[in-house]
Amino acid sequence: QVQLVESGGGLVQPGGSLRLSCVASGFTFSSPAMNWYRQAPGKERELVAAITSDGANTIYADSVKGRFTMSRDNTKNTVYWQMNSLKTEDTAGCYCDATRISRGQGTQVTVSS
Repeated sequence: QVQLVESGGGLVQPGGSLRLSCVASGFTFSSPAMNWYRQAPGKERELVAAITSDGANTIYADSVKGRFTMSRDNTKNTVYWQMNSLKTEDTAGCYCDATRISRGQGTQVTVSS
């Protein structure tokens, strides 16, 4: 059974940081590229970061470039999403995705003072 379980979301003040984790099971984690999507209230879901299967390369949406970092540990079947310098417009549901395999249920990130 394929599962992707996100954690680490919550409420944070502007300028703060959060680290999301996504633990995968039920497939060979080291095979697919992994992605983070987010969906803000009233907006469409957007791809904000992707990482290759070996973790050597990442790409980021312009909206998060320089503030957020995606990484993965294939020995722990886990992908990470370090979010720094958070802004109110980063408020969104955040979803971990294994390319062409599955997507998690998401974790909520709320940035507010």
